[in-house]
Amino acid sequence: MGSRTSRISRPITIRRAVARDAKRLTRIVRGSGAYEGKYAAAVAGYRVGPDYIEAHRVFAAVGSDEQGDRVLGFYSLVLAPPELDLLFVADEAQGRGIGRLLVAHMRSEARAAGLDRVKVVSHRPAEGFYHRAGAVRTGTAPANPPAVPWDRPEFEFRVASE
Repeated sequence: MGSRTSRISRPITIRRAVARDAKRLTRIVRGSGAYEGKYAAAVAGYRVGPDYIEAHRVFAAVGSDEQGDRVLGFYSLVLAPPELDLLFVADEAQGRGIGRLLVAHMRSEARAAGLDRVKVVSHRPAEGFYHRAGAVRTGTAPANPPAVPWDRPEFEFRVASE
């Protein structure tokens, strides 16, 4: 379990995602351990396509290893209405601070875009993460069957101006 709890050992860079990242981002979503069991249907057919990457502010956390650069996680910021649409860290890279780096980057991007808050409709298993990352619980998003047959916690990141 040591690798999941170790801090970032190699530099992680965050860059704008590009179309060629689409398959890797899709694999991260579909392979998420947080979406096993009853949650699996929510991501089973999910696809992060090149069109989505071009239409939104999608950023990838990239780390280097023996095989070269690897996408370890990503997020998508939608500006209107302001929402953190997606935030995923690959299971094998969790516990290394990458999620926090992505949230900090998202807040910076939101600030640069003139936003003062960003909504998040969370997956239940991610609720603790968002709370620890500084989001404030604002309510509950009702179930949306058949894809999401459970209520989801809603959060908001407040974005302070500089």
